[in-house]
Amino acid sequence: MRITNSMLVSNYMNNMQRNLGNMSTLQNQLATGKTIQRASENPYIAVRTMQLNAEISANKQYNSNITDASNWLDTTDTALGQANNIMARIKELSVKAGNGSYSENEIGAIKDEIVEKVKEFGQVLNTSFDGNFIFGGSKSTSKPVGVDDNGNISFIDKNGNPIDMDKIKDVNDPNKIVYDQISSSLKTEISQGVTVEYNKTAVEILNYKDSKGNDTSVINTMSDLVKCLGVASGETKGTITLSDGTTTINGSDDALKYISGKMTEDITAIASNVSQIRSNVGAMQNRMESAKTTNEDQSYNMTSILSNTDDIDFAEKTMEYSILQTVYIATLQTSSKILNKTLLDYM
Repeated sequence: MRITNSMLVSNYMNNMQRNLGNMSTLQNQLATGKTIQRASENPYIAVRTMQLNAEISANKQYNSNITDASNWLDTTDTALGQANNIMARIKELSVKAGNGSYSENEIGAIKDEIVEKVKEFGQVLNTSFDGNFIFGGSKSTSKPVGVDDNGNISFIDKNGNPIDMDKIKDVNDPNKIVYDQISSSLKTEISQGVTVEYNKTAVEILNYKDSKGNDTSVINTMSDLVKCLGVASGETKGTITLSDGTTTINGSDDALKYISGKMTEDITAIASNVSQIRSNVGAMQNRMESAKTTNEDQSYNMTSILSNTDDIDFAEKTMEYSILQTVYIATLQTSSKILNKTLLDYM
């Protein structure tokens, strides 16, 4: 086949343009640090990069969820520790009052301190974190409980009004709705498809089983304790009926006997319930720590894979660019010798 001068020129121009194109690609890669600039250059890398970026973004959200839940649980653990300390003090005071060696005035002072401790217990149940009441369930924007001046605890609605516990069996009653909100669990997603509960509620803390295994509540127990102390201190006269509707207390001796017996047992059961809840919170904290470690490992691995997929090796690309630049210069030098000269070269 006859090779003409125009063919030489055409081949030369094609090769030079190809070389310039390769140099341009490498320049863009060196400038951006990325393997491709648009999806059409390598659809597989483009799709893989988008998938990895989406997974990394989701993992960041999971990490944020884990951190928020961990902080919530830390606050819960601290509050439950305070609740246990309060119950320990109430038990200590109840034992003192029940031993029969204190005067009515002294028992009255014990009663006053216990009322203050019950109020303090209510404050613990209204502990907030980041603007939310941690024991309020889904009703976390308002306090779950209230305590009056006499130490009576009650669940309250968003306006601070006590709910009627006799009406919580009616599913359509507003009191039932508020109660269910307070008792509801909060959940968060810590990895793909893995959702965990991270809260404890005032309902769990205030409801417990007594020494005989019967369901009862801190609300009734504290109310009965204060009533008995009122009788023992002489502040309340006559016979009183306790929260169960059947137990009656008649006189100081009867009150002190009940305090040293049933009341002390119930307070011990309350403290045990709080301790059990705190133990569950500790297990949740451990799970969150494990989840955070796993999350951080996954983030590191995915970031490494993304870098290997999408990022260039600067040393390698710099060497490639240097080689192409050398080839380009050599091409220009060679072309000046093999391409025909024009008349201008002789002028």
